[in-house]
Amino acid sequence: MNASCTERQRGFTAVELVAVLILIGILAAVALPRLGVVDAFRSEGWREQVVAGLRLAQATAGGHRRLVCAQFSGSSLSLTMATANPASACTAPLPGPDGSASYGTTAPSLGTSVGVTPASVLYFQPNGQVTSDGAGSTVSSFTITATDLAPITVHGASGHVE
Repeated sequence: MNASCTERQRGFTAVELVAVLILIGILAAVALPRLGVVDAFRSEGWREQVVAGLRLAQATAGGHRRLVCAQFSGSSLSLTMATANPASACTAPLPGPDGSASYGTTAPSLGTSVGVTPASVLYFQPNGQVTSDGAGSTVSSFTITATDLAPITVHGASGHVE
């Protein structure tokens, strides 16, 4: 027998390499467009976390008869609460379900593009109103905006968050 016939050939054939490249191309064409959908879900999840945090602030202010303050730092919302009533400032953190006082921290693509109009601190009063000052003298409606997301509106007279 010939020595070259008994040796086993190693490696891939050209047909196998072409088939693998075609499969990789098909997977890339199908999978890559879906990665953008994942980012959209994360951003929408961030919006829902912020809405839930603001609703918690409203409910806690009325339920505990305490002033609750909501403030944005970058794309994170932090909640604090007054330790007594009446009060014009919040000093104690208001922890959420995970024990943290920060809400909406899962949107890395948002960066610091969160805007609050007209002010940066929302004061949820015990009477259900939302004001732009801790004393509760200026009832204001607020709009929270972030890139590529529907705005969040907080109605000053009722404290309703939508």
